[in-house]
Amino acid sequence: MDALPAKHKTIKHFHRPGDLHELTFSCYHGRALLVDDAWRRLLSIAIDRAMYRWEFRLHAFVFMPNHVHLLVSPIGELARVSELLKSIKQPFSRQVKNLLEEGGGPLLDVLTVQERPGTWTFRFWQEGPGYDRNLTATTSVLASIDYIHQNPVRKKLCERARDWKWSSARYYESDGVEVDADLPSIARMDANFLA
Repeated sequence: MDALPAKHKTIKHFHRPGDLHELTFSCYHGRALLVDDAWRRLLSIAIDRAMYRWEFRLHAFVFMPNHVHLLVSPIGELARVSELLKSIKQPFSRQVKNLLEEGGGPLLDVLTVQERPGTWTFRFWQEGPGYDRNLTATTSVLASIDYIHQNPVRKKLCERARDWKWSSARYYESDGVEVDADLPSIARMDANFLA
């Protein structure tokens, strides 16, 4: 008797204006590469530029030493998560590579890997799209924001979420009053969605 083919669960993603995406992407091999404040500022700039270019809004985020969480929603017809991520990761990775080439040090060698025989490439980010989850219920959105903000607390990087500079937690706790120029721009969540 022939074996039946395995069934794979297909997850459908929605990219219409107003649909929310919880995105996670990691540093190469889970390394703690996001520990330099100058690099994190460059990542903030890359996120702002990509959000504008691909018509997304950023609602919550955290930069952890080895990964990034973003909560985003598309606002226009150009919005594509794959293009958004590429527009964040590639320019940022090129900037870091240039900085490492200027300054020297062993990290450049560690992150330059053989892609195939004769071809070497610089890898700041883990290959692949990372994690993308659509959020449709208010409870899921609020849980996602809390999860994102509590990440540094769970990892014992700080005692309170608001103490971690590289997060939107202070923005939320201050009701949008505290804005840090080093961080990407946060868009208020649509009140109708959270009602």
